[in-house]
Amino acid sequence: MTATPPLLQALRPMPLIAILRGLDPHHAADIGQTLVACGFRALEVPLNRPGALGCIKALVRALPSDVLIGGGTMCTAQDVDDVHAAGGRLMVSPHCDARLIEHALRLDMLAVPGVITPTEAFTALQNGAHALKLFPADILGPGGLKALASVLPLGTELWPVGGITAHSMRTWVDAGATGFGIGSQLYAPGSGTALVRTKALEYVQAWERGNDAS
Repeated sequence: MTATPPLLQALRPMPLIAILRGLDPHHAADIGQTLVACGFRALEVPLNRPGALGCIKALVRALPSDVLIGGGTMCTAQDVDDVHAAGGRLMVSPHCDARLIEHALRLDMLAVPGVITPTEAFTALQNGAHALKLFPADILGPGGLKALASVLPLGTELWPVGGITAHSMRTWVDAGATGFGIGSQLYAPGSGTALVRTKALEYVQAWERGNDAS
């Protein structure tokens, strides 16, 4: 695993990644500002919906420079280039592809590939991944995460994604999770700022309670 980069170090106090699939570029700034006001420090816009790059550009313009913004569902080197050109510094993929990891590293982006097996996890780490997106987490389960964590290097960043609720976060942390990607439970297309604020605060407060108790 590579040395801890400043982008990852800054995220550790609140390692919750808001996955904004289907975000509208016209509402991106408002949603982003709402999430940041609630305590989120990382926002991911999946590329497999229209307008994703426009959303990333809008978020980069609207939010403080210390907020980590990037793309999700990144499957090609062109995806990485496009997100980087839009101002994104976070590369999240649904799978483990050494070429994508290495390409993101060349652009000084935080590389977070998706894994679910030990083979994928070790391949990602050997190619320089900064953190591992455990996806789909609801299939792996906390027990699967605990088993996987037991064979990975100490200090590996493990971020479950898929079906994570504010109520379930503590169970995952006890199993070895060091952060989370939160998607439709936090934001769905068309969600207004009031609803997003309510849900965001639930997750932030759940993380803070669990962190205080650890």
